[in-house]
Amino acid sequence: MSDALTTIRLTQRQDYQFDTRFGDTVPDLVADEPAPLGHGLGPSPVQLLCAAVGNCLSASLLFSMRKYKLAPEPLSCEVEAEVGRNAENRLRVLGMTARLTLGVPAASLAHLDRVLAQFESFCTVTESIRQGFPVTVQVFDSTGAALK
Repeated sequence: MSDALTTIRLTQRQDYQFDTRFGDTVPDLVADEPAPLGHGLGPSPVQLLCAAVGNCLSASLLFSMRKYKLAPEPLSCEVEAEVGRNAENRLRVLGMTARLTLGVPAASLAHLDRVLAQFESFCTVTESIRQGFPVTVQVFDSTGAALK
């Protein structure tokens, strides 16, 4: 990761649909609000936020594993956002739960305790949004055993 500035550009397509441009080498993405505001023809802002958390946590876990030359592939992640009303009756993300699953049994991974203790601190997105709402992170191995 670098300390560089990240910029994306959104251009309204119609109604609540926006073309999201990430740069020269990354394909554009259409974002849209779900009905009744939009048509649900692309991910919503909350879904994009969930995707950012899940991707960043997955990459951070993989980075931490690879520091110890471990191969946990294939990794998977599911992120759930709780959306509700705040004190001003505005819709807000109130919290998230991320469930990461390793592609191998925990018994095949040395130094797993160290990895699990540190990987979240490498996640730029999750550590940033935790300043606004709680994010619970769970880790399971391929047998379904809860590791964190």
